[in-house]
Amino acid sequence: YFLDKSDKYDSRDVERLQQDDKWVENYLIWRHDVVDDTLKMIDESFQWRKEYTVNDLSESVLPKWLFEIGALFLHGYDKEGYKLFWFKVKHHTRDPKQQLDKKKLVAFWLEHYAKRDHGKPLTVVFDMAETGISHIDLDFVRFIVNCFTDYYPNFLTKIVIFEMPWIMNAAFKIVKGWLGPEAVSMLKFTNKSDVQEYISGEYLPPHMGGTDSFKYSYPPLVDDDFQTPLCENGPITSEDEHESKEEMDADTRESGELNEAQNLNQKKMNSVEQISKTEETDKTEVKPKNAKKALTTFKGPLLHISPAEELYFGSKETGEKKCLIVLTNVTKNVVAFKVRTTAPEKYRVKPSNSSCEPGTSLDIIVSLHGGFAASLQDRFLIMAAEMDQSSGAGVPELTQFWKEVPRTKVMEHRLRCHVIESSKPSSLTLKDNAFNIPAKTNEDLHIQLTHLLQINKRLEEQMNRCLWFQQLSVVLSLLSVTVAAFCFYLANAQRS
Repeated sequence: YFLDKSDKYDSRDVERLQQDDKWVENYLIWRHDVVDDTLKMIDESFQWRKEYTVNDLSESVLPKWLFEIGALFLHGYDKEGYKLFWFKVKHHTRDPKQQLDKKKLVAFWLEHYAKRDHGKPLTVVFDMAETGISHIDLDFVRFIVNCFTDYYPNFLTKIVIFEMPWIMNAAFKIVKGWLGPEAVSMLKFTNKSDVQEYISGEYLPPHMGGTDSFKYSYPPLVDDDFQTPLCENGPITSEDEHESKEEMDADTRESGELNEAQNLNQKKMNSVEQISKTEETDKTEVKPKNAKKALTTFKGPLLHISPAEELYFGSKETGEKKCLIVLTNVTKNVVAFKVRTTAPEKYRVKPSNSSCEPGTSLDIIVSLHGGFAASLQDRFLIMAAEMDQSSGAGVPELTQFWKEVPRTKVMEHRLRCHVIESSKPSSLTLKDNAFNIPAKTNEDLHIQLTHLLQINKRLEEQMNRCLWFQQLSVVLSLLSVTVAAFCFYLANAQRS
């Protein structure tokens, strides 16, 4: 494929294919590990990516009005923790002159999210409230369908269709034909009474029966989890004001212990990374599902951040309510940073707005307020930017710095939350492990036990079949011997 069609591909896509195993795996999964079908899909999607200049799509190359109408945007999560990709159908009208730009807008959002969240699947929501026949555009719908079935592998979890008008039933019968049987099973037709089976009320607007007060506006680009007003350090509640001296002292002791152990932990972390690299070259078997969650570090241009992807909190039962984020400045200048969250009412971040000296590491303690529990939908955003040597690092200087620094010079990294359900003390707490190493949860053990029981059942069935065949063989052998003896007896009798 590469030799014959290299001029039809973007060299950046080819390079990524050779380096990104996860991308290749997604293509294989979507095509059920059939290599020929997978190659065909890669070929088609690569040609499409070059035709639509997907790698170069940005806000500046698309008409501003497309972003302003708010027909497409990312916001919120479904009940399984997947990002919601909203299509406000009432804002869409058929216009052949605008069709290409609208298609590129879809590609822009999908590519933007795929790069930001490493291809984690999406849940698509078609909000068809207040729509009619003038909004039906089968060519545009087919393009959206093709994006998920042909161009972005393993990128779709479900399509939630809200209040589809009866007049569109015929059109969606055609759409089902495009989707194929597997994708059709992902269609979820809903209305106000049952849409919360898939999406909780906190991420549904009032007209869908929810409580989400989010109002789309542009600019800025609604491109992440942080559209709503945010607190830098969580609200000051009466509980916080009356926090006991013992708890505050405990926090201070924990911070001191962690700062003293930081250099040792960093050395351990580097050695573990070296060992893991050696093991990767020595082993060829498939990696465990959770391998990527072990001692990982995001290596950004300004800061190295540990953990790289997820913060592990305990459930209400375990009571594990603190995690640690370690920032390491890899530049020759002071780096200002601040930490923001989608749930400021739940979390306290210490420090949430500060700076890190060149070549040093700094610990950030993330703790839950009393009575709150972590959720899979909660996210943290770490923002960092290099400061001039002459700039001060006090609160007034940092406040002024963040007002003036250009967005293009700000490094951003996002962390998700993970809830540990185990009833035993977890190794992911702040006290026990500074780098949030995951442990097996009760759910993991239950899945493994169920799997073992299924294997045991299959083995038992195979043994029973073997025994049955063995018994049948013995019976047939005895019958054969009896028949042979009887024939021998008859032969002798006739001779006599």
